[in-house]
Amino acid sequence: MELAEIMISYKPRKSSLVRLNNSQQIYELVLGHWNKDTLELQEEMKVILLNRSNQLLGIYDLSKGGISGTFVDVKLLLSVALKCVASHIIVVHNHPSGNLKPSKADVDITNKLKKATRQVDLLLLDHLIVTKEAYYSFADHGKL
Repeated sequence: MELAEIMISYKPRKSSLVRLNNSQQIYELVLGHWNKDTLELQEEMKVILLNRSNQLLGIYDLSKGGISGTFVDVKLLLSVALKCVASHIIVVHNHPSGNLKPSKADVDITNKLKKATRQVDLLLLDHLIVTKEAYYSFADHGKL
C-alpha cells in the first residue's frame, strides 16, 4: 500500500521581519496588501501570522466571499498558522458596506477562533474589520 507523502516546510525571510505593536500599524500593513479595487466590493479575510516577538511571518489570504460575508474555515486557518510555526495570529476582514460595526457573525467567528487557537497554543491577538477609511479592533474595544 502506498501512502501520501507529507512534507512541512516554511522559509521565513529574516531580513524582512517587521514587529507589529498596535492596531493602527496592523491596519496600515494589511491595507497595503489588499486589492483596493475589491475592498468595497467583496468581503475577504486575511490572517496575519506572527512569531512570539510579534514579528510578521506572513499574511495569508484565507477566503473571499460575496458582498455581505465570507466563509472562514477554522481548520485551514489553524493548519496555515501551525505550518508557519506562528505563535500569534491576527484575523482581518473587510466590510464592503463601509459599516465598521461587528455583526453577530463577526462576534461568533471571533469567539470560535479564540477557542480553537487556545487549543493549539496559538494566541489570537486581534480581529480587525477594515474599510478604506478606518478600522474596528476587537482587542482595542475589549471584545477579545
